[in-house]
Amino acid sequence: MALEIAVGPQKLVLNQGSGFAVTDQDGQINWPTDKGVYYSDTRLISSWRIYADGEPWDLLNSGNIAFFAARIFLANRKLLTEAGEVAAGTLGLTISRSLEGGMHEDLDLVNHGSKPAQFNLEIAMRSDFADLFEVKSSAIVRRGHVTTSWSRVRETLTTSYQNQDFHRRLTVQVRKAGSPAVYANGRLSFDIDLAPGAIWHACLLYAFFDGKTKQAAPHECIEDCLQSKSAKRLADWEAKGLSLNTSNQEFYRFYHQSMEDMSALRLPLEGTNHLEFVPAAGIPWFVGLFGRDSLIVSLQNAMVYPDFPRGSLDVLGRLQARKRDDYRDAEPGKIMHELRTGELAHFKLIPHTPYYGTADATPLYLIVLHSAWRSTGDNGLLDRHMATAERCLEWIDKYGDRDGDGFQEYQTRSTAGYENQGWKDSGEALVYPDGTLVKGPKALCELQGYVYDAWRRMAEIYDALGKRQRAAGLRTKAANLFRRFNEAFWDETSGFYAFCLDGDKKPVFSVASNPGHCLWSGIVPRERAARMVKRLMADDMWSGWGIRTLSSKHPAFNPHSYQNGSVWPHDNGLIALGFRRYGFAEETAMVARDVSRAAGYFEQHRMPELYAGLQRDPTNFPVQYLGANVPQAWAAGSCFWLLQAMLGFQPDAPAGKLYLDPALPEWMPDLELKNLQVGRFSFDIQFIRRDDGKTTWEVLRGDRRAVSQRTIATYGGEEPSAADPASAPA
Repeated sequence: MALEIAVGPQKLVLNQGSGFAVTDQDGQINWPTDKGVYYSDTRLISSWRIYADGEPWDLLNSGNIAFFAARIFLANRKLLTEAGEVAAGTLGLTISRSLEGGMHEDLDLVNHGSKPAQFNLEIAMRSDFADLFEVKSSAIVRRGHVTTSWSRVRETLTTSYQNQDFHRRLTVQVRKAGSPAVYANGRLSFDIDLAPGAIWHACLLYAFFDGKTKQAAPHECIEDCLQSKSAKRLADWEAKGLSLNTSNQEFYRFYHQSMEDMSALRLPLEGTNHLEFVPAAGIPWFVGLFGRDSLIVSLQNAMVYPDFPRGSLDVLGRLQARKRDDYRDAEPGKIMHELRTGELAHFKLIPHTPYYGTADATPLYLIVLHSAWRSTGDNGLLDRHMATAERCLEWIDKYGDRDGDGFQEYQTRSTAGYENQGWKDSGEALVYPDGTLVKGPKALCELQGYVYDAWRRMAEIYDALGKRQRAAGLRTKAANLFRRFNEAFWDETSGFYAFCLDGDKKPVFSVASNPGHCLWSGIVPRERAARMVKRLMADDMWSGWGIRTLSSKHPAFNPHSYQNGSVWPHDNGLIALGFRRYGFAEETAMVARDVSRAAGYFEQHRMPELYAGLQRDPTNFPVQYLGANVPQAWAAGSCFWLLQAMLGFQPDAPAGKLYLDPALPEWMPDLELKNLQVGRFSFDIQFIRRDDGKTTWEVLRGDRRAVSQRTIATYGGEEPSAADPASAPA
C-alpha cells in the first residue's frame, strides 16, 4: 500500500510583503533560535512562549490555511491551581495568526471539563531586533538600546530599538479580551475563570514600524482572513494566470502550489502592483529584492502570466548602477544583485544598498526584455527599457569582459564582496577536479552562453526597430563568441564542457550541471549536444530526483551540501529547456518527472530551494536541505519551465502567433490549459498523448489561425532568418 510522505522541516511559516513569521509547529519561538517574526530585515520577535500557570501547552495539531495565515491547536497539561486540579486535556487553546501588514493573533480558550477552571494565561515574548544577516550567521551583535513600555489604559505593549538614526518598533495591542491584560516580569498575562463549556477570546494586534512607516495589524479575526487583501490578491493572480488541469494529480498539485507560492512572495515595491510585481527570492533568508532571482522568475512565468516581467524590468532598471563603487561591486550599466534594508545595510556595514555582485543579472536583463516582448507583443516595453538595455550592452563589453579576451569574467573588488558571482554563489561551489577551490577571475561557461543568447535576442529587437546595422554587429559578436567558446571550453575526450576558466585561463573540467545552461542558451553546436545530454544523464549526475549540481564521483561531492552535489529544481528546469531545444524530448520528460515526483513528497507539494543529491531507489524519498528557503520563487517557477519544455512553447506575439511542439510523456497523458495568453490572444488548448506516443492538440477557445505546430528544436548556433523569427527561443 502506498503511503503519502510529507518531507520538510517541522515549522510553520507565514509571509506577506516584507514581513514573515517562522515558528515551531506549536506556534512558539524557543530561544535560542533563528526563528522569529521579521519585518524589513529585522527580527522583531525573537522569543514567544505561552503558559497556563507557568506550565507549557501540548501541541495537538497545526497548519497553514493560507500562505499568510495559520492555526495551532493546543491542550493543557495537568494544572494544580488554587481552585483545584485541572485535568490534562481539559482545556483547549487555539492560536490563530494572519499577516497583512502587521500580524493579527487570536487566542481562543474553551473549557471541556465538568468543573470551573481558574488559571493565569501568560505570554512571554522578547525582541532582540537583530539584523537578519546576523541571525543567519549566528553572530548577533547588540549595537543599540531596547526599551519597553506598557500602557494599562490602552492595553498596549511597545518595544523599541534605537541605534543612532536607525529605529525599529513593535507594538502589541490587546483587543476584545475576555479579561483585562496585565504586563509584568516580561510577560503579558490574563486571569482566566472558565465555567464548564465556557469560552474565552482575545485579539493581539502586532504592528511593525521600520523607522519610516507603520504596518498596522489587520483588525479582522481569523474567520474573516480569507476575505483579506492578501486573499483577494491570490484569487486575482490565479484567475488571471494560466489555469492547468491534468489527470496526473502529482503535477497538478505541484503546479497549483507553485502558483500560490509565486503569489505569496510578492514584494511591496514602488511602481508595482499585485499583478505586476517583483517576487521576494524566498523565505526566510531572501525576503528582499534580488536581481538574478527576479529575472529568472520572470522567464519562468512567460507562459503562466506574460506580463510578469514588467515589475522586474522597471525596478531593476531604476536601480541599474550609474557609477563605479568597488565596495558594492558596482559599475555603470550593471544590474543589481541584492537590496537589504536592515541595520547592517543602514550603516553600510554590508554593501547591500544595493549590492551589485552578480555577473549574470546584466545579460539576463536583456534576455528577459526580449522574452517579455515576444510574449506580450508590447513595443512599449522596448521604448521604456531600451536605454537600460543599451547600458547593459555597454557593461558587458567594458566591465563584464575584464581583460578584453572576449570572455566574461568576474572577481569581486569589494572587501565584503562575494567570491562567486554566478548562480552557484556559495564560497565552495567552484572546485578543481582535485576538490580545491578555483582561483579567479573566473569565466563561467553559462555566463558565456547568457551573453551569446542576449546578443542574439537583442539583434532581433534591433531588427524590429529598424536598426539593421546594430543587429548585424551583435550577430557578428555572437558568432565570434560561439567559435571562441567552443574552442576554449570543450573537452573532446569527455564530450563535455569545462564549467569555467580559472584566473590563468585554464579550463576546469570538474563535471557539474553548469554546462546544461549552455544548451538552453544555444551556444552548443548541434553535433555535440547528444554527448552532453548523455553525460548529464549519467548515473553520477542524474540522481533520479533530478540532475545534481556536481558529479557524485568528484572528491568535493556531498549530496547534502548547498551546491556541490545537491539538486536545484530551477537548475533542472533550465536544463530541461536546453534538452528540448536540441530535440531530446525523452530526456526532457525524465527530468520533468524527477522534479515533479520530488515535489509530491514535500509538505503541501511545495518545492524547496534545493534538496539532497541522493540516489533514488524504491525505499527512499527526497531529503530537503536543512537551510532551504521554503517557499522559494525560482524553485516554484521550475514547474512552469518544465511545462514550457514539454509543450514546446514558443510565443511570437509581435507577429500574432503561438507555436507549439508538444511531447507529453506517458506519465502525463493529458493536459488542458485555460487562459493561455500570448499578446492580444487568449486560448484554451487541450493536449492528448496518443497510443503511438505522439501528442495531439486542439484549440478549444481562441483564434485557431494564430496557433501552429512548429519544432522547438532550433539546435543553437543557427541564426534565425528575418523571415522566420519564431526560431528564436522564448
